[in-house]
Amino acid sequence: MGDIRTLAQKVQSVTQPQQQQELAQKFLKGKFDLEDFLNQLRTVRKMGSLSKLLALVPGAGNIEVDEREFIRVEAIIQSMTPEERRNPDIINGSRRQRIARGSGTSVADVNNLLKEFYQARELARKLSSGKLPKMRRR
Repeated sequence: MGDIRTLAQKVQSVTQPQQQQELAQKFLKGKFDLEDFLNQLRTVRKMGSLSKLLALVPGAGNIEVDEREFIRVEAIIQSMTPEERRNPDIINGSRRQRIARGSGTSVADVNNLLKEFYQARELARKLSSGKLPKMRRR
């Protein structure tokens, strides 16, 4: 069984309320970038093992997580220039190759990260504008 109160306390222990609010506003406006994503990733890592954190969320305790994926994602983002992190739309093929070489990953890994980032950003935009498609009940 999860323990949301403990999870909330862990979040508060590693972040400032103002930071949380600013990030939430950026996310809801669909304006967050890879710098914000990297900061969130680091915040989660400061709280401890993701598996232990998920155990605090009701119904999520049995989700398997590969902690090495966080290290890989952080390496990819850190291999980007600050400009690329702030504006990922400028990342073309040659930049993707450089980022992959610098992070010790493949271009496919870089592409997957960018794809997931764009999907999350689009979801945030839809949430903020109320254009999220209605889910059907089964």
